[in-house]
Amino acid sequence: MEDHHLRVYDSILGLLSSADNPTPLVRLNHVAPHEYTQIFAKLEWYNPFGAIKDRVAANLVRDAESRGDLVAGQRLVEPTSGNTGLGLAMIGNAKGYPLQTTVSGDVPVEKRTMLRAFGSDVQELDDTLCPAPGAPEGAIAKAREAAESQPNLVMLDQYRNRANPQSHYLATGPEIWKQTAGRVTHFIASLGTCGTITGTGRYLKQQNTNIQVIGVCPDEGHDIPGVRSQIQLQQTELYHPDEYDGTVEVTNRQAYDMTLRLIREESIIAGPSSGLALVGALAKVPDEPGLLAVVIFPDNAFKYASSFQRHFPEICPPNPSDTAPSTNDRFVAELIENLKNRHDTIKAADLLKKLNGPEKPLVIDVRPAEDFAQGHIAGSINIAQDDLSHHKSDLPEDRNSPIIMVCNIGRFSKHTMLYLKSLGYRNVRSVKGGLNEWARKGHPTQPETNNSS
Repeated sequence: MEDHHLRVYDSILGLLSSADNPTPLVRLNHVAPHEYTQIFAKLEWYNPFGAIKDRVAANLVRDAESRGDLVAGQRLVEPTSGNTGLGLAMIGNAKGYPLQTTVSGDVPVEKRTMLRAFGSDVQELDDTLCPAPGAPEGAIAKAREAAESQPNLVMLDQYRNRANPQSHYLATGPEIWKQTAGRVTHFIASLGTCGTITGTGRYLKQQNTNIQVIGVCPDEGHDIPGVRSQIQLQQTELYHPDEYDGTVEVTNRQAYDMTLRLIREESIIAGPSSGLALVGALAKVPDEPGLLAVVIFPDNAFKYASSFQRHFPEICPPNPSDTAPSTNDRFVAELIENLKNRHDTIKAADLLKKLNGPEKPLVIDVRPAEDFAQGHIAGSINIAQDDLSHHKSDLPEDRNSPIIMVCNIGRFSKHTMLYLKSLGYRNVRSVKGGLNEWARKGHPTQPETNNSS
């Protein structure tokens, strides 16, 4: 029995959203300053497994089954920042497809914990929050490698599979059109895989070409899982900016502050990508009679308790059993944060120019030897972070020599840069975005030729 009116179903999969069973639209009455424009939030955590990615997961599986690419007895592997993995795990449980996921260790611990609780075999990697295409040791590469080497393992690939935007063309778009009785004038979504904005935007534009489709992205160095910065978007195959009417960048701080306002002023339990999308909407949608904007709120706040604790320490009273960080620990943490400035970092493109120039810097790769062996910047030497103090003799005698430190995503290279500065080296920098960014830009890597560790 399946009855959307009575909310009675034979299976949990009956709760998946559709034009006949839409996720709610809720008007924002307090955080939006507009007098005339109506702004509605589409609350996607009302999907059965808690996020908009349930739509994508269901359609990825449905599409693969229809084409015969996924049959009984096979297993799934998928790179994820959390929500697609959670949806695939639960749909896999229902249909008999066990799941393994590759994720960044920076994904909130709540998501990584629940992926395991949902039954997924989780492999944590040193990758960006939203898996990075082209990263040699990243979540996407590792998942593809596993799928290619194991015949029984299927990667559905949300990052380039057309069934991703199709899920929104078939459901999210029709839901919004029906719920607003065709009165929607603006559609706003945060940008991650870009399946939501591309699929929904295409459907809405077919109904009314005047509807404005707006994408919202975070700034570099953000702390919002599942969304991509402007640089990261260039490598996303489902990103079609020519189909959108505008894109706006929002800072990490703006997104989290708005998220807390939504919770406290609207009683809407939104996650940080919802705050991100709403800040972008308020910046781009004018206040005029007759306008109606729909903003996608992808998931709720409960998966981000650790993120809230980090961004709003005042809401988390200290636990007496915890040891508070010392003044020295806080000082060192601030030193490392300060190294993000343009004087202590170098972009991948600028490093390539220097390597092709007359005065080549010494490039030190601080990753483990096995990672270095899989691929590295040509001419670089490998001194693993843990071994650096034992290899001072490998460093130049001239403390003014140009030195570039590199790791996977630029986190540990900042630490080692600080260490070299403490030794008196005055011209040392870290590669912004690390080897992942180098590879995303299409710059060459080579297998191991020189390993000092």
